[in-house]
Amino acid sequence: MKKKVITAILLSCVSISCLFGCGEQNTQADNTTNKDKGKYHFEIIVQSYQSSYWQAAALGIQEAAADLNVDVNCTGPNTESDIVDQVNMINSAINSSPDGIGIAACDQNSVLDSLQKAYNKKIPVVCFDSGVPDAPEGSVYSTIASDNYKAGELAAENLYDALKDTLAAASSPVRIGEINQEATSESIISRGMGFIDKFSELAKNDGKKVAVTGHEYYTDHCKDPGNISDADIVIEVAVPAQTTVELCATEASKILNKEDTVAIYGSNQVAAEGILTANVNLNVLGSDPTQNVLAVGFDAGATIKTAVRDGIMLGAVTQAPMEMGRVTVETLTKIADNETVSDIATPCYWYHAQNMDEDKIAPNLYD
Repeated sequence: MKKKVITAILLSCVSISCLFGCGEQNTQADNTTNKDKGKYHFEIIVQSYQSSYWQAAALGIQEAAADLNVDVNCTGPNTESDIVDQVNMINSAINSSPDGIGIAACDQNSVLDSLQKAYNKKIPVVCFDSGVPDAPEGSVYSTIASDNYKAGELAAENLYDALKDTLAAASSPVRIGEINQEATSESIISRGMGFIDKFSELAKNDGKKVAVTGHEYYTDHCKDPGNISDADIVIEVAVPAQTTVELCATEASKILNKEDTVAIYGSNQVAAEGILTANVNLNVLGSDPTQNVLAVGFDAGATIKTAVRDGIMLGAVTQAPMEMGRVTVETLTKIADNETVSDIATPCYWYHAQNMDEDKIAPNLYD
């Protein structure tokens, strides 16, 4: 029976203000005064507001700011492709000399100079959602994020388990699609690589040969790209020109239209919604691997949740964005109070139609 996918309404705001009270922006030299008043001012820059994932993170930031009696200004570019805009926002935040800055970097390399500037001005920085592996030493006090590589592995393990019999019975090569909205942020890169490497490992353990094709960053950096000439399984990786649902849908359609495609993976909310958008016209997704293409996603949102519940999408990996936002503010406050902090791993979970209402899962399935 043909099922309908509810299209999410993506919010287009460029900036959300999470200001509480009327404390002005103080320089680091004023930390003692801020502490005496019970007020710190933090600048937090998210990757964008184009998905409800970041709306959920902003809500966690807002709640923590109210609970801790601190001022937080939360901003972000219109889309996650607007890397230059985000860098300008970060530099503006540095110039305002806040008590600390939280950054979810769109591009892990584009923020290096900004991190050095913050370090030189003695402004502590906390990274969240996406780390910056090559950050100047001492510039990042804490990274708060899921283990994105393991999260990608989690998606691969659950998809492979559902496909195992189909792969074993295949008499000709089959194709697994992967849609990554970009190849610049640590989170997306790690989720994409984690999926590729784990799916390849599981297939090889069952005697299958795997080749990775498509976007050269992923083919060049995965553990083993294999050889397409003798591959039993082809993992095709696609990255759109910009980070939009529509362009992800275009890339997904190309893969879903290929007769040998048996499954497809979207490594964040935008990519997963792109896959579902492509399916509106194609109607090939479902939960029966003998009849349908299996799809797995990442994050939540109303569109993905409905697709999982209705059996259009096999399942998805969800994070805890509200918790991530809350912990970012808590960590910045601890730093301002001269407390020692460290990296913090936030949880992620595999959810499907049968477990998405469980107590451990449901609170992380934001709309």
